[in-house]
Amino acid sequence: MATYETALGASTTDTITLLGKDLARDVMGTVGFGELAFWLATQRRPSPGETRLFEAVLAALADHGFTPTAIVSRLTFLSAPDSVQGALAAGLLGGGSRFLGVTEDAGRFLHDVVSGTDSTDWDALALETLQAQGKARIPGLGHHVHKNGDPRTARLYEIAEEEGLVGPHLSLFAAIGRVHPRVLGRTLPLNGAGTCGAVLADLGLPLELLRGFALLARTAGLIGQLAEELRNPVANEIFLSVDSNTRSVAPVEE
Repeated sequence: MATYETALGASTTDTITLLGKDLARDVMGTVGFGELAFWLATQRRPSPGETRLFEAVLAALADHGFTPTAIVSRLTFLSAPDSVQGALAAGLLGGGSRFLGVTEDAGRFLHDVVSGTDSTDWDALALETLQAQGKARIPGLGHHVHKNGDPRTARLYEIAEEEGLVGPHLSLFAAIGRVHPRVLGRTLPLNGAGTCGAVLADLGLPLELLRGFALLARTAGLIGQLAEELRNPVANEIFLSVDSNTRSVAPVEE
């Protein structure tokens, strides 16, 4: 008979076990959701400092207003109010290279650099990395709104410093922020999504799942968007605005 081992959830007639703990007695009401999410992904319980920093990342990525992910979630809810899961899924499926995906892209980019060197001369390493990139985009560098500095970035570094959790990824990312004007000829901010990627990589979370943590955070934000849509609907106005301003044109022939 086949056996399927798991260190995650398992049930018997009388108990539910999660991460080797009794769910009802040892987890519920004792372990916060952010702490639990970290624990589930790493199968090690985070320290209080790690939990604080991880939850700061989740807060940083939860909601950014009327982004495409929020708008599509509201429009899907307008179209199918009986399917809240569809509205949430629509928003989450929009997480990619321009929204939310930067967290994973930055974490992977930084990890590729730090895992291939023993240097701790971060400015020199950042300069070498940027010169090697040439004109290629640097994940986490620049922001379309916060052109003078993303407020989330400074706060995440502050919390990481307070908790003694500034590791190589955050160190390299900060150095990129310092030296990139010498290579690019202009000054760009380190954005919050990229900083979140550096934080998650320094916390030792799986690189393959970094976008998943961004989506976890954004799920809470999308629930908030749908709750506000119930209280103050705007999706129908968005739909009618597009519909009433549609102009028919002839197809472009190639």
